[in-house]
Amino acid sequence: MRAWGRGTAARGRGRPGFGLLGPRLPRHTVEEGQWASLAVPVGDDGVVIGVDDEGRPAVLGISRPAPYDVTLIGGLWTAQVLALRAAATGARIVVETGRAPAWAGVARAAGAGGHTGAGASTSPGIALHEVGRVPPQGPSAGAPVVVVRDCGMRPPRGRVVSGPWQSVVTLLPYLSPVAPALMEKSSLVGIQRVSPREAARAGHLMRLPADATRTLSALADGVTLWCTRRDRRLVMTRATDAETGLLGDARRMD
Repeated sequence: MRAWGRGTAARGRGRPGFGLLGPRLPRHTVEEGQWASLAVPVGDDGVVIGVDDEGRPAVLGISRPAPYDVTLIGGLWTAQVLALRAAATGARIVVETGRAPAWAGVARAAGAGGHTGAGASTSPGIALHEVGRVPPQGPSAGAPVVVVRDCGMRPPRGRVVSGPWQSVVTLLPYLSPVAPALMEKSSLVGIQRVSPREAARAGHLMRLPADATRTLSALADGVTLWCTRRDRRLVMTRATDAETGLLGDARRMD
């Protein structure tokens, strides 16, 4: 497979969501006496979501000091891998879903106690909530939050929205009628295999070149085109042994 937009990426740091660039924050000066009060991550941050066609890691910097929205038009498998890997980086994962049984194993694997019906699970890493019942999360730089909205083809307006250190990932199984509005406001869009008609529409919405648009209807399971309107990158998500044991093999359909 071919990755697009690499020339753009090579010319600077303006590549939202991609690359092993580490935190892109302003520089600050700290006095020697203040070191003891600091608790900040060191090194490159982000979630390794897979590898590109040259085998290089693709890192999604999902925990940010500014609001960050991601729309994934794809399968539950990819969303669950993303949730598990984000939890492994220390983020708190909040899943808003109408199909809690499909997420129960993922929550247990992250240390959950199971779904509690109207409320959240007892997991310190992944909490499950019914649709429309996600309470305020209180995110911070030391405790970032990722909200995964698995609410079907027409997700209702969320009570909890993106903000500083709180990102929102909305999963859509197909290019639904609400997809254009979500894609328009998203900082990053992931597209997995769709029909040729949907591919043409998605290509128009994301201003994809013709070859990229054609590829969307022929992507293999586990492959996602992550894109903005300026850059794009094909990524193969390869499950670890533990992820395969929990989720099975990569699949587009649920």
